[in-house]
Amino acid sequence: MKSEDVLMEAMPYIQKFHGKTIVIKLGGHAMVDHTILDTAIQDVVLLRYVGINVVLVHGGGPEITEKMEAMGKKPKFVAGLRITDTETMEIAQMVLVGKINDNIVSDIAKFGALGVGLSGNDGNLLIARKAGTKTVMVDETSHEVDLGLVGDIDEVNPPRILEVLLENHYIPVVAPVAIDRKGHSLNVNADTAAGGEIAVALHADKLINLSDIDGVMNANRTRTYQRLTIEEAESLVTDGTIVGGMIPKLESCLYALNHGVRSAHIINGNREHNLLLELFTDNGVGTMIHLP
Repeated sequence: MKSEDVLMEAMPYIQKFHGKTIVIKLGGHAMVDHTILDTAIQDVVLLRYVGINVVLVHGGGPEITEKMEAMGKKPKFVAGLRITDTETMEIAQMVLVGKINDNIVSDIAKFGALGVGLSGNDGNLLIARKAGTKTVMVDETSHEVDLGLVGDIDEVNPPRILEVLLENHYIPVVAPVAIDRKGHSLNVNADTAAGGEIAVALHADKLINLSDIDGVMNANRTRTYQRLTIEEAESLVTDGTIVGGMIPKLESCLYALNHGVRSAHIINGNREHNLLLELFTDNGVGTMIHLP
C-alpha cells in the first residue's frame, strides 16, 4: 500500500477518535527492552498530537523479581502468584514508581510531549482492600494461599486527578500501586488497574493491552481472532481455550466492556507501530473485543 493510501485510510479513524480517551496498558518485553518501549511511546505521543487523550498504566513484574534477586531476596511464588511481604512491597514500589514510571515519563518528554507519573497512592487515585486468600492448585492439590500485601481495587477515587491532567494535554502514567483506607500501600494487578477500573472511571472509548502476544488465539494457537463479541470472548474462557496469564487480560477487557467502554484490544506491543496499525487501519493487527 502506498504511503498516501495509508494516510487516507487513517484519516477517518483520526477524526473518529479525536477528543476521545484511550487507556493503554504497557506490559511484556516493553518493560525490559528500551527499544520496544521507545517505539510504543513514540506511538503514544503521536496519538496525543492528533488530539486523542491517552492514559498509560504499566506493569513491571520481571523487573521486580530482578531487583529482589540483586538485593539478595528470593522471590516467592505459589502457582505463579507472587507472595508480597513488607520488604517485597518496598522493592515493588522502588521499581514500579521510582524506576519504570520515571523512565516512561522521561521517554514521553524525549519525544516531545508532557507526561506525569502517578501511583495509585497519589490523590488516593486507586483505593484497594487487601485481597483475601486465593485457592490455588499445587501438585493437583487445592491450597488456600495468603498473597500478603496484594490488593483488589475498590474504586478509582477520584478520576478527576486524571481528567485535569488530560484536559491540560498531559499524558498520565500510572504505576499499579494502590492505597487502602488505612494508608497502607498494596500491589495490584496492572491489567485490573487499567481495564477493570481506570478505563471505566474515565468513560474511556477504548482499552488497549500491549503485550507479548498477537491477540486472542484459538485452542491450537494457529489463528488469532480479529474480532470477538463479549459473548464469544466469554465462551473462550469457559471452554478452556484461554488459559494462564491471558485470563486476567481478557477478564479486564470484558469488565471494561460490561461497564461502558466501547471496545477493548489485545495486541503485540513488540512489533513496531502495532498500536497505530490497530487504531488507524481497517483490518488492525490484533484482537478487538466489542459490544454487539
